[in-house]
Amino acid sequence: MLRSLILSALMALPGFAAAEVVSVPAGQGALASAMRTAGAGAELRLAPGIHSGPVTIGRALTLTCEPGAVIDGGEKGSVIEVTAPGVTVQGCIIRGSGSSHETIDSGIQMTSGATGAQVLDNRLEGNLYGVDIHGARDSLVARNTILGRQDHRMNARGNGVYVWNAPGARVEDNDIRFGRDGIFTNTSRDNVFARNLFRDLRFAVHYMYTNDSEVIGNVSIGNHLGYALMFSDRISARDNLSLNDRDHGVMLNYANKSDITGNLVRGGQEKCTFIYNAHKNLIFGNRFEGCDIGIHFTAGSESNAVTGNAFIGNRTQVKYVGSRVVEWSLDGRGNYWSDNPAFDLDGDGIADGVYRPNDLMDHILWSQPAARLLLGSPAVQLVRWSQSSFPATLPGGVIDSHPLMEPVVIPVAPGIRALEEQTRGENRKEGS
Repeated sequence: MLRSLILSALMALPGFAAAEVVSVPAGQGALASAMRTAGAGAELRLAPGIHSGPVTIGRALTLTCEPGAVIDGGEKGSVIEVTAPGVTVQGCIIRGSGSSHETIDSGIQMTSGATGAQVLDNRLEGNLYGVDIHGARDSLVARNTILGRQDHRMNARGNGVYVWNAPGARVEDNDIRFGRDGIFTNTSRDNVFARNLFRDLRFAVHYMYTNDSEVIGNVSIGNHLGYALMFSDRISARDNLSLNDRDHGVMLNYANKSDITGNLVRGGQEKCTFIYNAHKNLIFGNRFEGCDIGIHFTAGSESNAVTGNAFIGNRTQVKYVGSRVVEWSLDGRGNYWSDNPAFDLDGDGIADGVYRPNDLMDHILWSQPAARLLLGSPAVQLVRWSQSSFPATLPGGVIDSHPLMEPVVIPVAPGIRALEEQTRGENRKEGS
């Protein structure tokens, strides 16, 4: 009774009108017809069955699918194009986009007029691109399952979510699999990509010319590369997981003034982290574990603070070729190194000796790979003994003056751990 009285009072107010609800039956042309006739603010409820696309949403509407409703684009262009602000698409199965990279054929494409658009709880399958946020400011893509194509080589496929010049766009809690990159962002800013799951992709997250943005709590499993931050400034990448990604877990390429904190990179990678010509970054509290190279640091990267990290069981903890001495501790706190036979007599959690991850022979082997043939020779062993006995003979390179006695611990949820184990088994089969 109270709700009825309140609704009656509201409807009596000038300019108030209840949202129109339009039931849309499955069948050829019914959805397009409803789009043309529905007023602004209406909710279109799609009945179970096949609804034919492509369709364009040119006014503020809510498109809601009942269970079993499918919107099929017939392999022509984008299945749904949103050109108006305030549009919501939710609960739908969306499939059958075209195959043109030139027009970015997508399951859902949001143009610059689609300010504040929301794409929620949908299943987008077999489209060239999943969702194209093409200039749609302050849009939200959340809780969707996006399954890309597998019928082309990986680099010829589309991305799960493509963000172009869409300030304020958020991509959260999606499950993205197959296709090219999970999220590819180009020429944008102030974006948030959070708590997404990425599998069977080239890159999980790929940044190009995107500044002042956040990558938070995502999970990348079994991709070629986890998080590629390129030509971008002031990125916060924190609490992400890269598990069994094949090439790199985290890559900073011309990425500057960014915070890389609390991330776990574990297993399978050629390099846990690759830092190339990246400056003034904070790399703190991460755990790099079980890679061929823990961190590859090159191309004049300067003024980076590397502290509080754990380097565990990497075949080579650090690869750095240079003549300068680079200090990897900050304010009396360095990093944990699993191969550092350290002791801590005063019990302050800081090892009492300096740690160097590399020696002169490492530099020779990296610059002259053929020298590996001499690795077991008496001459090489003599050089390494001399350097350990007379530290003054060591070359420039990374030095940790305050190594830690205990590693940072980053937990992994049981469900994610199961996916990690599954991917590890698949990688073994491919390598056998």
